[in-house]
Amino acid sequence: MTIEIEYARDPHAVRNILESLPEWFGDLESIDSYVVDAANENFVSILARDSGATVGVSLIRRHFSESAELHLIAISPEARGLGIGRALIEKITADLADDGCVHLSVHTVGPSFDNDAYAQTRSFYRAIGFYPLEEHSNMDWSGPTLILVRPITPAT
Repeated sequence: MTIEIEYARDPHAVRNILESLPEWFGDLESIDSYVVDAANENFVSILARDSGATVGVSLIRRHFSESAELHLIAISPEARGLGIGRALIEKITADLADDGCVHLSVHTVGPSFDNDAYAQTRSFYRAIGFYPLEEHSNMDWSGPTLILVRPITPAT
């Protein structure tokens, strides 16, 4: 497997990957929203490809020059556990650092909601340098949302 990380838009691949991950993206309305976002120029779209096939997707939204949000990251089931998510995050943070960004945030389901899939997600974020900031109820959905942040050292 040779993974290439590139800036490109592929809403169809976003839909395919999210539909293959029902433990995380079981809600069709949520999937539709991410597909719309994948086509939206306000989001930076970064893909991981193996021999031309998209195996990982990510969307970044820049709120301020100093901060950005990881709006979406998803890896196809057959490519999970191979370091693709980490590679996407490393590419994202390196490029954000070059542009003066100092924080990358992400929202996910909070730990007060007992769910094995999202426990894996939180573990992944912690392993790649994100720290929990705060948990809110009824923010992104009717349950708890955990906001995590990763400091980024700007390029000098």
